Amino acid sequence: MFSYTIRRIGLLIPVLLGMTFIVFMMIRAIPGNPAQLILGQQASKQAIATLTKQLGLDQPWYSQFVHYLTGLFQGDLGMSLKSRTPISEELWPYLAATIELSLVAILIAVVVGVNAGIISAWFQNSWFDYGVMLIALIGVSMPIFWLGLMEQYFVSIKWDLLPTTGRDNIRMPVEAITHLYLLDTLLEGRFDQFIEVVKHLILPGIALGTIPMAIIARMTRSSMLEVMRSDYIRTAKAKGLKMFWVVYKHSLKNAMIPVVTVIGLQTGLLLGGAILTETIFGWPGVGTYIYDAIQSRDYPVIQSGILVVATLFVLINLFVDILYAAIDPRIKY
Repeated sequence: MFSYTIRRIGLLIPVLLGMTFIVFMMIRAIPGNPAQLILGQQASKQAIATLTKQLGLDQPWYSQFVHYLTGLFQGDLGMSLKSRTPISEELWPYLAATIELSLVAILIAVVVGVNAGIISAWFQNSWFDYGVMLIALIGVSMPIFWLGLMEQYFVSIKWDLLPTTGRDNIRMPVEAITHLYLLDTLLEGRFDQFIEVVKHLILPGIALGTIPMAIIARMTRSSMLEVMRSDYIRTAKAKGLKMFWVVYKHSLKNAMIPVVTVIGLQTGLLLGGAILTETIFGWPGVGTYIYDAIQSRDYPVIQSGILVVATLFVLINLFVDILYAAIDPRIKY
């Protein structure tokens, strides 16, 4: 297992290098000069040329790429062209907000999706089974922005149950320590703020977790049905074991490998694909941060933001691969 983990980590290097090069070239294919955007439409050609030189954008692309890579190997993500501050300082608060939202969304998706899939398989061809699969189909098909707007209209505006936007109550803002607000409020011992942060997480968490929830439910049902037709499950039933233990103890563990794969992929996708949810709910996440950078042609921010999100995606999938052996000891690396 240890050698497999080291080998997989070693394979990350060419993957990340290749991805960094592709992103670098694609960003420079976007029309527009960052110096022009920073100085405005009324800036003179001389001022634009001077700023372009100061930013190093007059250099050949390969010189810029080597300079960027050199910084990465030294742990330097570069400076934002727009704000002129280190990206590592700017990025973390946004990334922490997205990580917190994504974890809540995937938690909702796993708890509801796995149990819905299990019960559907347990009571196959029942009304519950048909109902869950219909809801799952609707969940996969439903656009996130529409669901988010409906949540805001009914739950926040019409029924006034939960806040509409933001991460915390503006009347009692959270003092950021780690920028993971749930953790920060607990570290500060502010349970009232913790409740407020949870309230702000519920609606965007449900909106973001709906599609993964539907996919996990369908995958769990399919995998459980296959396992429950196995001989050892029939033996367990014949021995008089209660159906609850047959399902949750003997069937679930062997049905979890494809489900865990889906959970890992969906978690990675949530980190990079939360921009719609963040926009609707005013969530200051990394998707919004990268989107603003694209509008202002802030090349280093776009490159570093995508690189960090992609690295997290790859690491999550590495963790899932390692988890296989823990779930099923028959798997050897």
